[in-house]
Amino acid sequence: MSNYTIQDVSRRSGLSEPTLRYYEEVGLIGPVGRDEHSGHRRYAEEDLDLLQALACLRAVGMSIEDMRTYQANRARGRAAAAEQRDLLLRHAARVEEEIAAQRARLGYLREKAALWDARERGDGAAEAVATQRSLDAARRLEVLR
Repeated sequence: MSNYTIQDVSRRSGLSEPTLRYYEEVGLIGPVGRDEHSGHRRYAEEDLDLLQALACLRAVGMSIEDMRTYQANRARGRAAAAEQRDLLLRHAARVEEEIAAQRARLGYLREKAALWDARERGDGAAEAVATQRSLDAARRLEVLR
């Protein structure tokens, strides 16, 4: 039975109403049932389950196309298990790369803060060490560009 409004589903899934409409438009969900009197969308419990899964995939940065692939593989079940695993592992590798990049950025910021801390204290030796460490951190950032 279709009994959830788009507002209900938005609150429960964390996806905005425009995103829900877009996902229907591009075929990730739906077609969504309509109230016979008002014509407004009415989502079923199964729609909610699917949308919560899509919200998680979106949160990890998965593209619409990969979401489609994920759904197609999910529908195929065990026969697509290897493809599903590989899809998820590719995304896990991308997230690991993003984490490494963020750590490099964080390292640079901390080293620069240490340099300025040493400068504020007038500690020339600590400033020299911090300067070198900042340069090393900056080189790690260059790799990210």
